[in-house]
Amino acid sequence: MAKYGAPYVPYFALAFFCLVGAGSLALIYPLFVGTLFGSIFSPDKPSALAPLLAVVSGLLNRLFPGYQLSPLDPVLALLTGILVVQSVLSFGRTYLLNYVGEKLVADVRRDLYRHLLSLDVTFFANRRTGELTSRIASDVTAIQNSVTLSLAEAMRQVIVFTGGTAFLFWIDWRLACLLLALIPVLVVSFAFFGRNIRRRSTRVQDALAEATAILEETIAGIRTVQSFAREPYEVNRYETHITRSLREALGRALARGLFNAAIVFVLFGGFVGLLWYSGNQVLAGKLTAEQLIQFLFYAAWVGGALGTLAEYYGEFNQTIGASRRVVELFETKPAICDRQDAQPAQPVSGLVEVKDVHFTYPGRTEPALDGITITARPGEVIALVGPSGAGKSTLISLLPRFYDVTSGAICVDGRDVRAWKLADLRSNIGIVPQETTLFSGTVYDNIAYGKLDATPDEVERAAQAAHAHAFITGFPQGYQTIVGERGVKLSGGQRQRIAIARALLKNPRILILDEATSSLDSESERYVQEALDVLMEGRTTFVIAHRLSTVQRATRIVVMAHGRIIEEGTHQDLLAREGMYKKLYKLQFRDVPEWILQEEAGARGAAPQLQVARTALP
Repeated sequence: MAKYGAPYVPYFALAFFCLVGAGSLALIYPLFVGTLFGSIFSPDKPSALAPLLAVVSGLLNRLFPGYQLSPLDPVLALLTGILVVQSVLSFGRTYLLNYVGEKLVADVRRDLYRHLLSLDVTFFANRRTGELTSRIASDVTAIQNSVTLSLAEAMRQVIVFTGGTAFLFWIDWRLACLLLALIPVLVVSFAFFGRNIRRRSTRVQDALAEATAILEETIAGIRTVQSFAREPYEVNRYETHITRSLREALGRALARGLFNAAIVFVLFGGFVGLLWYSGNQVLAGKLTAEQLIQFLFYAAWVGGALGTLAEYYGEFNQTIGASRRVVELFETKPAICDRQDAQPAQPVSGLVEVKDVHFTYPGRTEPALDGITITARPGEVIALVGPSGAGKSTLISLLPRFYDVTSGAICVDGRDVRAWKLADLRSNIGIVPQETTLFSGTVYDNIAYGKLDATPDEVERAAQAAHAHAFITGFPQGYQTIVGERGVKLSGGQRQRIAIARALLKNPRILILDEATSSLDSESERYVQEALDVLMEGRTTFVIAHRLSTVQRATRIVVMAHGRIIEEGTHQDLLAREGMYKKLYKLQFRDVPEWILQEEAGARGAAPQLQVARTALP
């Protein structure tokens, strides 16, 4: 974390100068207060500040000739001048430290977010969104408060304590030694209570992160929660972690309360003892009234500084707990990243070779893929079919390197995908998933996400090709319509067509369609399928489908089960065999007369309508 402060060292230095200046000037006040009381109660005794006050008196006489100065006027004038300078320095200290703190924390948030986006999908599969949100928001905010507010005040108190102690020794070294004898007791208290506060602070942040994760999940799935009437269950889940957080926070508050109580008892007990001892010194004639007032003021300031430092010590321990969680994220290394010898992409033709690929998900023992070999030439459409859990989605997740193969290789244009730069590889792959992800912006923004520098005409053409233009222009705000979080304001079919428009705008050489038309009604499905036909032209395409009517025109159909390829061929070839494909086909179309299938196929020149398959399902 120290690297974030390096660019702001000049600001820190200037702020420290203002801090030292303001703190040093503040240390002068007890001297003048003592002098003031000495002038009132012992006017016949010379003050230690008499030479300085004489200079100030001379200046006042020149500025205000004829004015009769009282003994207190030079003291007041000097204090006023010091106050003006101190105010300017205090402003500089406060502004500069807040400026540095805000900039530093913004840098941390920005880099932490960038680092999170660089991590692989395995990391996010093992973390909940609310937990990560809590770390970026709550934990970094805790660091921000310490940097922008507490650090400046703590440094000021250090100056007050150091300078005040020096003045105490200057006034009477014996009394100063008595006061400093309290410090070992305070140090032991710091060490004893500090560990407890740090430990509990970390547990508080962990419990809050869990509660935030539950909150995020519940809000995201509010329709599911309400449809199952699980509000009491979710409230109980949330309250469990809030209660744990409360318990740890109360334990931390107890530790801090005991810590502060111990500090107050030691400091004020010591102050009472000093008052008794110094009062006897005055009565014995070993201290003047001026020295006594100065010493008591400095003793109060030093004690107050120690007490304040004790409070900030507890707060910094809380910050350490939060910063550890942030550092833990920074220290997490992505499992999927560019190799040192990764080369930029050349123009991609779209040749994809899957060579004896085996893959097992992290933390599992059962392989998800077991010796898959497929070659997809440029422009071919490869359909992946099979029962759920066959490994279809796993296979296409390896192509853009969401995961890396356990053994074997996947090559694009003859080069292992692990030798590509990730950004180049993924920029040549377009994915239209079954569960569409839209961002909470406008329709235009979501389509333009496929090509950030796209012109409005390009965005509109992509929407027209995806048959989304008509319903978009039907909205009052058109392309500037807000889609809501995750596109909640749109229907499933509308979301899917926007996702297809986004992929069309990206114009990739390799296309992955994962049940891309599953959310569409029959009419929209026809239009979108035609748009996809145009999109697939000349591109290497992988189509995952459970409904076999969507894959009959594929160049080649690959039937998978249990992570293996059990059949491969064209639709007609596979129907001619007594294999799994034919069984799946008969299961889906067993109640559909053959003449309907033929008529539908003839109407489109290919596969029957998906709606037919949908109604045919048992």
